[in-house]
Amino acid sequence: MQNGPAVRRRKLGAELRTLRTGAGLTSGEAARLVGWHQSKVSRIETGASGVKPADVRLLLDAYGVVEGQLRELLLVLAGSEDTAGRHHWWHAYRGVLPPAYRDFISLESQASAMRTLETSVVPGLLQTPEYARAVTRAAVDGRDDEALDALVEVRLARQDVLRNDPPLELSAVLDEAVLRREVGGPGVMARQLVRLMEAARLPQVRLQVLPFAAGAHVGITGPFVIFSFPSTSDLDVVVIDQLTSSLYLERKEDLQAYTEAFDTLRIHALSPEDSLDYIAVIADGT
Repeated sequence: MQNGPAVRRRKLGAELRTLRTGAGLTSGEAARLVGWHQSKVSRIETGASGVKPADVRLLLDAYGVVEGQLRELLLVLAGSEDTAGRHHWWHAYRGVLPPAYRDFISLESQASAMRTLETSVVPGLLQTPEYARAVTRAAVDGRDDEALDALVEVRLARQDVLRNDPPLELSAVLDEAVLRREVGGPGVMARQLVRLMEAARLPQVRLQVLPFAAGAHVGITGPFVIFSFPSTSDLDVVVIDQLTSSLYLERKEDLQAYTEAFDTLRIHALSPEDSLDYIAVIADGT
């Protein structure tokens, strides 16, 4: 398990190495093309040192990489700039966002698909503003109203990934406790359940409920997220949130284990159609 920046450096380096070899270049030849020493290329490819977005652009140009989506993803892994060198939207919130949260958002912004198990709260991408405020207040108790407002704004801004073209494909398994836990009061929870039903009907969202009747399950140890990315599966990563940080799992065996766990959870969960009915029943009782 590693922190976000270390994982991003290694994944970026591995992908740059693949692109270099695909272009038929040795590390020495690549270094000469961009005016560097060979050791710098080697350090970048092994993840031993960070790399600036401007340097990534130089390498991508040298390797003849023109595919816009791949360039954007690799630049996000290098830092918080887009292909034109502008800061991404979350840069404006650096003063209130912990580094681990910024890393999470940067991955989420470029992922093509997200699989998540939630055991306590509604996924951030599906929260109403009222619910988001209640969850955020509980998580960061003691922050002033201005900081709280900023964190809620960030959570809502993240939801734009579901409206992008193409949108993020979200597959979520929700433990029944997510639906039963009264966050923000009865009115807030009632509106949140309605929002979930609306989201479940979106073509880019697959929502399944894991009812209490399913008993113990492979996800009982806690929630997790699996990000998948366009162009290459080698950048896929598992994220596990903890109270003060996030852990990133990148090894193939870890990815396989969590992918199999998620597939098992989907089998034991209600179908998307039955899940929608299940949420409606709970909503009627709130």
